[in-house]
Amino acid sequence: PALLPAPAIARPATAPLGRAQESLGTRVPAELAAAIAAAAKSDRDVRAFYAARDWRPLWIRGGRIVPEAGALLDLAATADADGLKPGDYRPKTLANALDRARDGSPRALARAEVLLSQIFADYVQDVRRPREIGMLWADQAVVPVVPNRTVLLRTAAEAPSLARYLDDQAWTNPVYAKLRAALAAEWGDPDSEPLLRLNLERARILPPADSGRRYVLVDAAGARLSMIEGGIVRDTMNVVVGKPEQPTPMLGGMIRFAILNPYWNIPPDLVRSQVAGNVLRTGLGYLRTKRYEILSDWSESPKVLDPKKIDWRAVAAGRRELRVRQLPGKGNAMGKMKFMFPNDMGIYLHDTSEKNLLTREARLFSSGCVRLEDAARLGRWLFGKPLVAPSAKPEQHVNLPEPVPVYVTYFTAAPEGQRIAFRQDVYKRDPALLARVRGRSFAAR
Repeated sequence: PALLPAPAIARPATAPLGRAQESLGTRVPAELAAAIAAAAKSDRDVRAFYAARDWRPLWIRGGRIVPEAGALLDLAATADADGLKPGDYRPKTLANALDRARDGSPRALARAEVLLSQIFADYVQDVRRPREIGMLWADQAVVPVVPNRTVLLRTAAEAPSLARYLDDQAWTNPVYAKLRAALAAEWGDPDSEPLLRLNLERARILPPADSGRRYVLVDAAGARLSMIEGGIVRDTMNVVVGKPEQPTPMLGGMIRFAILNPYWNIPPDLVRSQVAGNVLRTGLGYLRTKRYEILSDWSESPKVLDPKKIDWRAVAAGRRELRVRQLPGKGNAMGKMKFMFPNDMGIYLHDTSEKNLLTREARLFSSGCVRLEDAARLGRWLFGKPLVAPSAKPEQHVNLPEPVPVYVTYFTAAPEGQRIAFRQDVYKRDPALLARVRGRSFAAR
């Protein structure tokens, strides 16, 4: 794939400021506290933030505006790199307020202080507001929620270093931050800029680094899975995803349990196109070799049917639908385990008996589900211990004590180390969205 450097956006050198450098008990000069209260009077969210901290400033230290304010001004002025309008964040007004605050008067300092907090909260809210990109949500617990402005300010104030918090853009996620930096470097490029913008919208739905959350990220375009915690990629592995004609959907859910020694319930279209065809060509021995059994229905307690009594020509022709499942054990397509995030599309993550496919460069072989290079490794990360079936009993459910979000995404431009990789649009999802990017017509959810 084509690669571009992903440089960091330049920031002024700053001294760390945050919870470690300031005490909640620090007294604020009465005149400055009164000026902050007056400046925040008409903004309920910002006023609530300052009132809860006894009007103690976030952006003032030693009677001066901190250098970190310059980093925020830079973000506001370059908000078009976020698909936003810089004018909404008043960069000129902020620059003027910062200039006037140089005289050290409480009123000018308070005006700049409150304006910085307002612009920060408005900007971060808008960055965190997802657009319509075709993502399906199987669980309300993972639908992105835009925090209120008071919470955003409190999170920034509690960061060990405000400078690092701004520099890392910790209110976003690592994928978003690196794509934004690459977009700033590629500004105006007719080919890469729209693609970076599009994938920035796809990255917007991921949890922010400052949430500290654990989650699983599956990138179908790159056929890779990442285990992420607190904005840090802890582990990665190859995966096999859906064929172009059976694409893996963009889907968010919660991994709630694992199934050990799983059956493989063969999709009806494969029963018709493959199983029935093989039975007709090679005989019923095919079913024994594959360890397939024929079931009466899709209930939890189906009857096992005699394959000799099945009209396999009717099945192959689509006149009869049949439930076929593969028994657990050697050769089972599900391998030893699968990880379930309940959804209406029958998509899950699972082990596989076809490990050879995971070493190929293009890994587009499944019917939509995600096959794992090392299911046991993912299980250890999710559960904090090895997942081992205590017996050969089929379909052993193991609940995950704390469900973990999973985001099945599709990045045709994504960070790979310190670079951005541009990937083939194997599912042909980009053209319609690129038209919206060029027309600036992305709607918020």
